Amino acid sequence: MKKITLLLLIMFFTIGCSSKHKIDVNVVQIDKERILASANQYLIEEPITITEFTCDRSLGGIHDFYSEGDYWWPDPENPVGRPYIRRDGMSNPDNFTEHREVLRRMSIQVANLTAAYKITKDVNYAQKSIAHLQAWFVNSDTKMNPNMNFAQAIKGICPGRGVGLIDGIHLVEPARCIEILSKNKMIDDSDFKAMKLWFADFLEWMTTHEYGIDERERKNNHGTCWVMQVAEFSKLIGNEKLFDYCKNRYKTVLLPNQLASDGSFPLELSRTKPYGYSLFNLDMMAMVCHILSTEKDNLWNYKMPEKYVGMEEAMAFIFPFIYDKSKWPYPPDVMYWDEWPVRHPALLCAGLAYGNQEYIDLWKTLKPLPESDEGLRNFPIREPVLWIKK
Repeated sequence: MKKITLLLLIMFFTIGCSSKHKIDVNVVQIDKERILASANQYLIEEPITITEFTCDRSLGGIHDFYSEGDYWWPDPENPVGRPYIRRDGMSNPDNFTEHREVLRRMSIQVANLTAAYKITKDVNYAQKSIAHLQAWFVNSDTKMNPNMNFAQAIKGICPGRGVGLIDGIHLVEPARCIEILSKNKMIDDSDFKAMKLWFADFLEWMTTHEYGIDERERKNNHGTCWVMQVAEFSKLIGNEKLFDYCKNRYKTVLLPNQLASDGSFPLELSRTKPYGYSLFNLDMMAMVCHILSTEKDNLWNYKMPEKYVGMEEAMAFIFPFIYDKSKWPYPPDVMYWDEWPVRHPALLCAGLAYGNQEYIDLWKTLKPLPESDEGLRNFPIREPVLWIKK
């Protein structure tokens, strides 16, 4: 009897392990029509950078990225010009948003064009993508300075903040594209060197400036986004020390500070947009695992020693509410409740990592992208073709 039981256990274990190789998903096949339709439109559009837009409230120059805190509004009880007050979750429509919009535009177009090149090998897509990258990171007249000293400013309070670094999440897919285009010998050596130097300088700012350090130390999705950015940027420039630092920080800081024993993110659930923020943080955590995992150190399988939970439990917690949002047991988001869910990268990456076909099947049924600017702002990983081999 013991031998039979042992044999059954071995068979079960073998089937479970081999399921990872039987996942039914072909990202190229699923996304090809959408990718090429957008890429053909982007071929006729020219690069636009932050140098074309200025704001008299910015203390920076024309090459300095500037944005304003989303949830800060004029105080109705104080005279005009007094410090703004915070209304969490409620975006102020009068903010200066042009720099954010053109950064997001570049991120979307570069990622889409590079994805189109990757699946067709048509050099026209690659060349247009590179034109954007040159404008933002190489050309002295149009490029952005490699810092975010003036991001998420608050009128009457500060000219910029550490939390402004979250606007940098839209640089992650362009960094991935630089790596892909370089490996395919589409970027010449001088431009590639200049692009890597830009990201090296940006990393230096992220890891030494008080704003970068402030963002790193935040315990919610801001801290997650810092690690995701540093992970991908350090991979691009070959900084193994920072790459390993990010792996350690995921294990010793991100998970212990953010993940509860039930797999939820309490800091996100306490916000006025608990559903959207939970999904956003889950996606960023998933990308951290995807970027940093190696055969010897697979972060998808890491469990915190004291709680024995990790990304597997985080996915299990949120999956039922992606599948059926009506079952969400917490308050609905105060804004953009109808925006989510979409094809969250967490579903795809975790489905592949855990051999979970349910995650993949749900991912296939969802909208590819958010439909509003606010949704796209909180959805920086838009082209899974760039991240998944198949």
